[in-house]
Amino acid sequence: MAAYDCDVLVIGAGIVGLSTAHALTRAVPGIRVVVLEKEPGPARHQTGRNSGVIHSGIYYPPGSLKARFALQGSAEMVKFCAEHDIPHEVTGKLIVATDRSELPRLHGLIQRGREHGLPVRELGPAQIAEYEPEVRGLAAIHVGTTGVCDFGAVARQLGRLAQEDGARIAYGEDVTTIARRPGRVAVRTAAGTVYRARALVNCAGLHCDRIARLAGDAPGMRIVPFRGEYFTLAPERAALVRGLVYPVPDPAFPFLGVHLTRGIDGAVHIGPNAVPALAREGYDWRTVHPADLAGTLAYPGAWRIARRHWRYGAGELRRSLSRRAFTDAVRRLLPAAREEDLLPSPAGVRAQAVLPDGTLVDDFLFAETPGMIHVLNAPSPAATASLPIGREVARRVTGVLRG
Repeated sequence: MAAYDCDVLVIGAGIVGLSTAHALTRAVPGIRVVVLEKEPGPARHQTGRNSGVIHSGIYYPPGSLKARFALQGSAEMVKFCAEHDIPHEVTGKLIVATDRSELPRLHGLIQRGREHGLPVRELGPAQIAEYEPEVRGLAAIHVGTTGVCDFGAVARQLGRLAQEDGARIAYGEDVTTIARRPGRVAVRTAAGTVYRARALVNCAGLHCDRIARLAGDAPGMRIVPFRGEYFTLAPERAALVRGLVYPVPDPAFPFLGVHLTRGIDGAVHIGPNAVPALAREGYDWRTVHPADLAGTLAYPGAWRIARRHWRYGAGELRRSLSRRAFTDAVRRLLPAAREEDLLPSPAGVRAQAVLPDGTLVDDFLFAETPGMIHVLNAPSPAATASLPIGREVARRVTGVLRG
């Protein structure tokens, strides 16, 4: 019998990795779980650098994993936050059409919301003003189940619960080598520590494809990092926005566009845009990682995205480099916004899976290989959906262990 340090190794202590550890310890009492995280603490990347929105699931096609898990996850997340005294609020949100060309897409969202059983209300201009007096639009829908919370606090609580049930979280452990044998996986970290397990779960987010390749698997996609830049409305102007206000999204892209979010701290966050990042953790234009950039430039899918969507990309770049251009985008929804009202705020980077033909993977993506489960695409709404995602990954892992 091979000696194991644990039953399951989870790589990544973001909200999905910690939800997985929590789900495993609840599903299989006594299971030995170790979570490896290269950072000194949890939720340092996608989990801790987003708008904090609990998504309703209205955008996602019926039958998709995103729809199923977001619909389940939004209600569960509100309940989880309430049970553990995590700051949260169910605010509802407006999705606003500011141009006639957006009206068919808005009506499509109304239909989709009703198919999902969501509380959706159609609004005209006067009714928009009842919710948001400073917002202007031709028409809108109000989705009652959307909210906000502190996903970093959720991740930390999931980690505490997993540890109470016997899991171990090892911070500062950057995985550099993965070896596998039938029924056994061994991982070495940059510190020289070796961990042996019966199964491995890859929840590495921005580095998930790299971890899959380290394990000898061909993920069939590549993470192309997109930075989302945010501003915060100056405190003395925060009263311009009462809740959450979104534009009508373009279905050709998995990005929701620049939106207005009053967070749990009372501040109004504006953004994000979506521009190519020059590093997987490239939170500004100054951060360049040559290996990451070379990997993106060498990937055919990245060039095919650029050729297919160059007009959209040019607009995003312009808004990144010009605060005036960013303000113009905001003013479509909030005419009273002024350039001086927008204060820089920390950016995030989206781990977007891209196929070799340039297709942006739109749904959550999991892959199973002997002894391993890879979570290969889990951007927004993964934080909202993290509790059911964790259970799904745990279900797959227990299957691997039984096999």
